[in-house]
Parts: sequence; structure tokens; C-alpha cells
Amino acid sequence: MIFPCRLGCYPASTVQSHRPHFIAVHCQEVGGKNYEASMSHVDCFVKELLSSDAMKEYNRVRVYLDENYKSQEHFTALGSCYFLHESLKNIQQFDFKAKKFKKVVGKEIYSDTLESTPMLEKEKFPQDYFPECKWSRKGFIRTRWALADCAFDLVNIHLFHDASNILAWEKSPSVYSGTRQKALGFVLDRITDQRFEKVPYFVFGDFNFRLDTRQVVESLCSTATMQTVRLGDTNEVDKLIFRESENDRKVVLQLEKKLFNYINQDVFRENNGTLFLQFDSELSCFKERLHELEISFPPSYPYSEDSSQGKQYMNTRCPAWCDRVLMSATAKDLVLKSLADHHPVVYPRFM
Repeated sequence: MIFPCRLGCYPASTVQSHRPHFIAVHCQEVGGKNYEASMSHVDCFVKELLSSDAMKEYNRVRVYLDENYKSQEHFTALGSCYFLHESLKNIQQFDFKAKKFKKVVGKEIYSDTLESTPMLEKEKFPQDYFPECKWSRKGFIRTRWALADCAFDLVNIHLFHDASNILAWEKSPSVYSGTRQKALGFVLDRITDQRFEKVPYFVFGDFNFRLDTRQVVESLCSTATMQTVRLGDTNEVDKLIFRESENDRKVVLQLEKKLFNYINQDVFRENNGTLFLQFDSELSCFKERLHELEISFPPSYPYSEDSSQGKQYMNTRCPAWCDRVLMSATAKDLVLKSLADHHPVVYPRFM
């Protein structure tokens, strides 16, 4: 069972109801945005998780937390956690340095400097991939596993975000889409190069895939009139205001660098947001290399960080399916075969 999720929302009830044999949890932004002050809470969370009733039957654990924020060159803030049920036999993990599989025994937690850990590959994207950000934490972590006679890679990934709604709106597809495409291509090339045997792979985490902002705005505001507000000193576009032609010229949408305030955000939740899947096109250029099960949940971002409004979207970005579980064609075959056999080997689930 695969979960791309944030620390603090671990789905214990799902584990107890489904009782999976192999659990993979991929976290991004470990420690949160204020990681210097909050990183200590991550260790507490992991300890509580390992001692919880839901996890007592998982006697082998591997936790990899990239917590060394003082190393700007390597810090990705990624966390990869793997839990193996006591009934699961014959499970091995790949040693990338020794180039061989090793039996998984006991519970081990790795943090700080992951670069010296041979049981994973970790890379941070080159700085020139996203020059707007003086210090990006984006990158990926790969682990490889062998379950019986089936070997597969699990890749934790965090791609670049949209820095400005205005810039995302100006061009279709947006400039940010191209940056993510370049970074994802880099990851796929790395995990399928000639250094190691090619195996089925699952890539899941925060891809930051966004809906085509230009097309979404045109769809939502097809009958509205647009007002452009510019900065006086630079003449740059500061905000876009879309008003109804009638009905007292009510504001339908206001767009700013970090504001996407639409009059009725319920449209993104209706029928799991199916109407907007037509604008979810960033994965199309990888259709020969990456596959996905049917999306049956509403956009996963940007939900409110206020626990009392957990089902509401923040008015910061256009809602989108940022968090995904993608896989190679061979990995999808494994999933479909296991589902057909009614005994899942790996079952991707979003939480």
C-alpha cells in the first residue's frame, strides 16, 4: 500500500481496516516550512508512529528522513518510510553500493546525512533548474525492494511549485510546467540508466502538477470582463480582476501572485473535480513512460492548514492534483495482476 502524504496525517484507520503487508509512506517538506524550529517534532512523530497500536504487527521498518537542513547542497526535506508486516516473508532491500539485495531485519531509522546510506539513492535537482528560488529543497529518493521474485523501485519525489499565479496565467502551458517536465525527465533518466538492472518503478509524492491556469480561468470566467491592475513603479501586472458583465458586476475571480480567489470553490469538489481533469495535462508528455490509475478524488491541493477547515481549499492557488502515484508500464501490470488475483502486492492509495 502506497501513501504520498504529509507528516501528521498518517492514515492509521486505513492500515487497521486493510491490514496491508507492505506500507510505503512518502513525505515531502519534512519539518514543514519552518524546519529549523520544527524538525525536532519529526522525530517525535516517528517514535509515536512506531509505537502505535496500528503498527504493532509491523516488525521490520526502514525510515529515511532528510533532516540536515544545514547542508544547502544536499537538503531535500524528503522522508521515506517503509513498514513490513510480520507475516511477510522473503523481503529484501537493494544495496546500491554493493549492488546486491540484503535481507531486511529489525527497525532502523536514518536521518541527517543520507548521502552515506547505501540502501538508497538521493539527489537534489541542480540549482539552475529553478533559478527563481535561491535555495530549493526539491529532489528525489529511490529505494529498491524484492518481494519474493518481484523487484521494484519506490521513488519519493518533490517537483517545483508555481511561484506566481500571474506568471502561470500568462502562458499556456505555463513556464513552470516546463520546469517540472525537465526535472521529472531527469528523475526518469536516472532511475532507468545503465548503472543498475531495470525493474518496475513507482514514483509517488508531490509532483506539483497544476491545472493549466490560463485554460481554467477562461473556463471559469468565460462571460466575465477582466480588469488589469499594474504596479506603478514597474508597470508589471499586480492583479487580475474578473467581473460578471451583469449582476452588479460582481467579482468572480481575483488573481494575484499568491491569490486565487474564486467565488465558488465547490466546483472543484463536485463529482471529484472531474470537470477540471481536461486541464490536467502536465503528464501527457510522459505517457509512454508513466502510467496512472483512474483519479477518483478531488484536487489534493491546496487544502486549508486550519484543522477546523480541513475540507476547504485555501485561496492561494488554483486547486490541482499535485499529489500523485505514477508507475511504469511494468509496474502497472503488477498492480492489475495483483488486483485480478484478489491479493494485492502493491495497491496505490492516496491519502
